[in-house]
Amino acid sequence: MSELVLRSTRVITPEGTRAASVAVAGGTITAVLPHDADASPGARIEDLGDDVLLPGLVDTHVHINEPGRSEWEGFRTATRAAAAGGITTLIDMPLNSLPPTTTVDHLRTKQEAAARAIHVDVGFWGGALPGNAGDLRPLHDAGVFGFKAFLSPSGVTEFPHLDQEQLARTLAEITGFGGLLLVHAEDPHQLAAAPRQGGPKYADFLAGRPRAAETTAVAHLLAQAKRLHARVHVLHLSSGDALPLIAAARAEGLPITVETCPHYLTLSAEEVPDGASAFKCCPPIREAANQEPLWQALADGTIDCVVTDHSPSTADLKTADFATAWGGISGLQLSLPVVWTEARRRGHGLDDVARWMSTRTARLAGLDRKGAIEAGRDADFAVLAPDETFTVDPAALHHRNQVTAYAGRTLYGVVKSAWLRGERIVADGEFTEPKGRLLRRTG
Repeated sequence: MSELVLRSTRVITPEGTRAASVAVAGGTITAVLPHDADASPGARIEDLGDDVLLPGLVDTHVHINEPGRSEWEGFRTATRAAAAGGITTLIDMPLNSLPPTTTVDHLRTKQEAAARAIHVDVGFWGGALPGNAGDLRPLHDAGVFGFKAFLSPSGVTEFPHLDQEQLARTLAEITGFGGLLLVHAEDPHQLAAAPRQGGPKYADFLAGRPRAAETTAVAHLLAQAKRLHARVHVLHLSSGDALPLIAAARAEGLPITVETCPHYLTLSAEEVPDGASAFKCCPPIREAANQEPLWQALADGTIDCVVTDHSPSTADLKTADFATAWGGISGLQLSLPVVWTEARRRGHGLDDVARWMSTRTARLAGLDRKGAIEAGRDADFAVLAPDETFTVDPAALHHRNQVTAYAGRTLYGVVKSAWLRGERIVADGEFTEPKGRLLRRTG
């Protein structure tokens, strides 16, 4: 007996887009029925008309920064922005909070901060640092979804990077208990050898983060992973040059997954104005021609998924000097319309977008109740008017510091509402009280 039925002429299901009625009871999808199916007696019917019903998005790469740097971002504001953008599940990165999520005690501190007020469900990645191999299994047992490591400096002193020997030890430890290692793959030697100069010119900054740094780091990572047949995930791939290496590793059966981000798919180096460090991130936004291989890799499955890498800071840290400005793009609330705007131009459908931003991200984290509209999954939904447009106004954004590289862009796709376990958490800009839960790895 369903309590709720959401009805739409366009429901994104694993079998494709179709007219359907989605029955919900106890926060779980119980059936996906024909559009005109009779509802259970007493069930509330929400008729969405021609608006598209998607599975709630799952963003597995978010820096929430609370506690310690909560003036940059916090759980209440980040999850509010996520809900407004149709994202119903977040996995928080182990930095840039203080403390970072590198011990079980630090995880508990993070969970206590999050439990105060979250609008969407939140889980946590652990961190792999030089010397903390003994903390990894306890963190795994405490429910983190995997571990993040850097192969080059992270930008914060409390989260140092791994050299190749440390990477080997860390990967062996994580593989020993069946865990997943997520890697920021830029080679520190390539970065050190690149030209360095400050100032407002984006081209100067870009020259200091060459494509070769990514390609070299990915090659080293794949070699280490092949030795152990380890599960590894390449974070925020920006360069198409590394894709042949990844495709070859996949062909050999290596369990590697890869993500990219909306800003790499839609923004280009050529359009960055002088001093506009809202566009600064690492690895960097590259030339427009580099977008083509990324989109092709999404289409053929070499790149698995699209995540935001939402990494905000206070506005004063986004100085006009690209050498010293904080590197990070704020994109939680806008990721769905940003990706959809470019995807539709390239002939992709919303079923593709849902696969990249919900189904595969849920699979990456092992969230078997998220990521699809089918019986047995959590009743998490985003409702989208895909043909409506809006112009990005930073003042309308819900993340803590209203800085965005997308300011002034006209985008397709207005998120009308979001639902978490069958309860509407935002509709037309109006939020309910926070209903999110803390998640932990169970598999």
